[in-house]
Amino acid sequence: MSELISAFIEGVLATSTIEWIAVITGLMSVWFSMKENILVYPFGIISVLIYVYLAFNYKLYADMGVNSYYFVMSVYGWHHWKDTSGARDQIPVSVNDAGEWVTTGALLVGAFGILVFVLMQFTDSDVPIWDATTTCFAITGMWLMARKKLENWIAWIITDIISIPLYFYKGLVLTSVQFFLFTILAIAGYLVWRKSLEKEQNATILAKEGSQVVGRP
Repeated sequence: MSELISAFIEGVLATSTIEWIAVITGLMSVWFSMKENILVYPFGIISVLIYVYLAFNYKLYADMGVNSYYFVMSVYGWHHWKDTSGARDQIPVSVNDAGEWVTTGALLVGAFGILVFVLMQFTDSDVPIWDATTTCFAITGMWLMARKKLENWIAWIITDIISIPLYFYKGLVLTSVQFFLFTILAIAGYLVWRKSLEKEQNATILAKEGSQVVGRP
């Protein structure tokens, strides 16, 4: 246990400035996401661009690719969250319907299969299955978050839990700690978004009941 603590302290002390920036902006991004604040995207973009660089240097090629994907989806999500109708500041939280679950499942399985093949055949990654697993759930989570789906938090919780030992193994100790904090924030985010969804559903029911009363002869 003492050796593990010593390794953790040494890892934190050896953390580069650029990784500190990535960790801090990443945590702020998740915090803003939990609060349904649009600032999730500018802070997230800073973090993911730094992690593209770090992942390349540490031979986490799938992670490098997924952070590039995060950048694209952050731009898309930034646009999609804004409600163009003018009725509200941004779109509400929703859940997948049957068709969206099919799309989500296909994205998850397809991403995993492609990533495992590419990592094993074309890279020198020493953790291809591990890397591909975290990455495919992260790809799915980012898509669901950009669409403002409650289920995005489930995908992130799985991603974060698996990523904690992966980054520790790779020597990115501070990033490993970040993913531990991400796990806590993701659980909190799920609970907050579920309340937001329930509030939206209740408001919709009340609005329908009100319209029926007004329209009743």
